Amino acid sequence: MEYRQIYLKKGKEDSLERFHPWIFSGAIKSIDKGIEEGDTVRVMTDGGEFIAVGHYQIGSIAVRVLSFSDCEINALFWQQRLQSALDVRLCIGVADAENNNTYRLVHGEGDNMPGLVIDVYGKTAVMQAHSVGIHVCRDEIAQSLINVMKNRIDNIYYKSETTLPYKAELGQENGFIYGKSDDNIAMENGLKFHVDWLKGQKTGFFVDQRENRALLESYAHGRKVLNMFCYTGGFSFYAMRGGAELVHSVDSSAKAIELTERNVELNFPGDERHKAYCADAFKYLDEAGDNYDLIILDPPAFAKHRAALRNALKGYTRLNVKAFEKIKPGGILFTFSCSQVVSKDNFRNAVFTAAAMAKRKVRILHQLHQPADHPINIYHPEGEYLKGLVLYVE
Repeated sequence: MEYRQIYLKKGKEDSLERFHPWIFSGAIKSIDKGIEEGDTVRVMTDGGEFIAVGHYQIGSIAVRVLSFSDCEINALFWQQRLQSALDVRLCIGVADAENNNTYRLVHGEGDNMPGLVIDVYGKTAVMQAHSVGIHVCRDEIAQSLINVMKNRIDNIYYKSETTLPYKAELGQENGFIYGKSDDNIAMENGLKFHVDWLKGQKTGFFVDQRENRALLESYAHGRKVLNMFCYTGGFSFYAMRGGAELVHSVDSSAKAIELTERNVELNFPGDERHKAYCADAFKYLDEAGDNYDLIILDPPAFAKHRAALRNALKGYTRLNVKAFEKIKPGGILFTFSCSQVVSKDNFRNAVFTAAAMAKRKVRILHQLHQPADHPINIYHPEGEYLKGLVLYVE
């Protein structure tokens, strides 16, 4: 198949020679006539030499590179990439595990499939497109996924309404593109939870906190736990299994609180240790007493682009100050940022500033990050988005 071509300005191929998978619009010199958003294109240097093949998209990131070899992007290509992704999940032990059927199978650039996310919840794979090119290829990818996963999945739910650029006017609706299921209960490390892939955030659950939730469980025994921004209550039911004295879950979304309560009931029916509150995080912390000796701060991304970085860091500092002011002496604070534009140093400095403002003695016990099924392409450091600290507060 012959693909239309995009030509780079002189010298703009340097990052591609280092295998970075993004081409920014400012690096492009010219585009062949007839190229439309979502098309597969060949990328050429100013001198006319091939350098990459990828999906074209209107915007700052103009091309997401699929391959640095001059190959056809077809069913075989997707099958090979998906098999490679599955091999990684089998290697790290999250696929085919006895007590876990929840994991990320494809993590975009981290699995050399930029623009594509696939999370597996039991027998259902939730597929999400973050580029028009992936949307165009969705049926081919779905068939390749069925071929690779074999009897591991029975259903594929496509959930891209909110992740595709609205200006592309694709008229996309979420729905099953293979099979169909009302069974939305999945298992993570032996704990069950409802997955809201219909209306929930991301693909329906925050798979990236699995290992951090397990770590929290080991600290929970006998503690009074506050889970801020609880969403579906993941940290809450891990804390309960860990033997927490009480667990309070807080989120500003009534839908999230409802899901949290359902998930707690699924694992600990009738357990009176848990209470859930629909409230603004800052207001709740303002009004809370010093009742808690384990607090989790896992807010949504405060900065989704670099222009918002300064305000985001102020937000992280303000939030952590409140937690430091409220937590009991000898307390443990789990605090996170999922903002890609906030670096580990940015985040650590914000938390350091908060500790100093609250005048608390603080030790770092753990430095946390995303799990191995959310791999980071070594040529794409931007893929390292989740960072967290576990702190002992005197």
